[in-house]
Amino acid sequence: MTATTNLPRRSADEQVRLESVLRDMFEHRICFNEVLGFHVESLDPGAAAISFAMRPDLVGHYLHGRLHGGVISTALDTAGGFVVTVAIGEKYASESAAQVAHRFGRVGTIDLRVDYHAAAMPGDLTIRGKVVRMGGQFSTAEAQVFDAQAVDRQHLFGRV
Repeated sequence: MTATTNLPRRSADEQVRLESVLRDMFEHRICFNEVLGFHVESLDPGAAAISFAMRPDLVGHYLHGRLHGGVISTALDTAGGFVVTVAIGEKYASESAAQVAHRFGRVGTIDLRVDYHAAAMPGDLTIRGKVVRMGGQFSTAEAQVFDAQAVDRQHLFGRV
């Protein structure tokens, strides 16, 4: 029997607790995310997203005011972990928030590839991700970074 076969889904109150745990973890408990100012935008398993505001201290090219590539890479890595974590919550939808949160301790990056397509412009940035493969031990996620203009154009700045 798999984790999702014929098991009752957690209650609405328990789902709210799980979402609160996820927000707290990604916005505050992972201190580096807090330093960069990451915020959970969507906990929708099919459209999970985080965002952050570009600030002067995140600029990598001082002449052009472009976001540092390492920040883009970090945002993509974080989004990949975030979407896998959201997917774990869905995969084990019958478990309590505490039970699911215990599973998060094993999530980590083992490989990361970033393709830079254009410079991110100043302003708010959104990172959208999706799970490509959800495995028992290893999962694969894909994420894209968008600035305010790119959200409308669907033009991506970084992809993992």
